[in-house]
Amino acid sequence: MSFFISDALAEAAPAAQQGDPITALLFPLGLIFLFYFFLIRPQSKRAKEHKAMTEALSKGDEVVTQGGILGKITSIGENFVSIEIAKDTVINVQKHSVGALMPKGTIKEMKAE
Repeated sequence: MSFFISDALAEAAPAAQQGDPITALLFPLGLIFLFYFFLIRPQSKRAKEHKAMTEALSKGDEVVTQGGILGKITSIGENFVSIEIAKDTVINVQKHSVGALMPKGTIKEMKAE
């Protein structure tokens, strides 16, 4: 006596269901397609754009770090960037932690507010 499967179904022989193998592969292939176009491809595109942005950094650029610190680049090394965040206040951050390149004059606008 089972609460989930009736005794008649449990004793019956399984039905021979031979489906088309192409239709059986359709759902997994559809999932792979969705994962690629909605997750993998956009992420790799953003990574390429970020890498190109960090390689194009130059002295004098105004940037925002991923931590939200706004400043002007004073020097660039192989892996680190020196950013002036206030007068005579310079911090060193890793290149890949620079989140965005800001338009020129952003710091002056922030000081005016």
